[in-house]
Amino acid sequence: MNGFLNINKPSGMSSSQVVSRVRYKLGKNLKVGHMGTLDPMASGVLPIGVGRGTRLFEFLLKKTKTYIATFEFGYQTDTLDTTGKIVIEDQSLPTKEEILQALPNFFGNISQLPPQYSAKSVNGQRAYAIARAGGNVELSPCEVYIHTFKLIQEINKNNFQFEITCDAGTYIRSLCRDLASSLNTYATMTSLQRTKSGIFDLEQSIQIDDVGVTKLLPLDFVLQDLSKIEISKDDLKLLLDGKRVEFSIINGQYKIFCENELQAIARVENNIIEPKTWLR
Repeated sequence: MNGFLNINKPSGMSSSQVVSRVRYKLGKNLKVGHMGTLDPMASGVLPIGVGRGTRLFEFLLKKTKTYIATFEFGYQTDTLDTTGKIVIEDQSLPTKEEILQALPNFFGNISQLPPQYSAKSVNGQRAYAIARAGGNVELSPCEVYIHTFKLIQEINKNNFQFEITCDAGTYIRSLCRDLASSLNTYATMTSLQRTKSGIFDLEQSIQIDDVGVTKLLPLDFVLQDLSKIEISKDDLKLLLDGKRVEFSIINGQYKIFCENELQAIARVENNIIEPKTWLR
């Protein structure tokens, strides 16, 4: 059993809990893993790799993601979302016009400090574990890329809803904090929904209770950007034995098929096929 599931993760469930539920439904000895953590309070698209699908994490790692988020201005929590406790308040609220003027400052490459309550690793420990134990977490700023940062609607004078498309590694909670800081106030993220993660889209997602073999997407689903090479059974045997196989084609990364079955991801350099990830 190999492939992917496009799960619509409910709010209140961790990504690891979703993985456990999928394993319970499909087989306790099955290898299952999520392709990019989604915070427990967040909902939306959570790609799940099943069986050999877990070997293709790198093909999802650097994909862009789209979120719908609500920011509430006037206070900030220690977690930067509603799961934490309020640490500072300021009722000098920005106007819609002021927010619109500030948004272009967050386009493109920006430096972002991850939240203290995050899954970042610090000396072998998760940052959130250190923070929850009362420790001080020293994190370094990271460069992230924001493709779009749009104001969708003004819900009321305190709450505004945004759509953000960004590269992997971006913390929307930090974006909330930094936008407010640029407006000389504070804000906290009160809701977050991921609507896209690479090729996975919310419209095609399934509920956790609907997980089943028939909902599995094929391994090839995440490899649509790669060109296909069809090789013979003899050449496949040579590759499996670690032997050289020549194939006249431009240098690059390819998905290797034999008798119309996906076998591997390979790199072709100077007409030599070099398997990188076996999927058979």
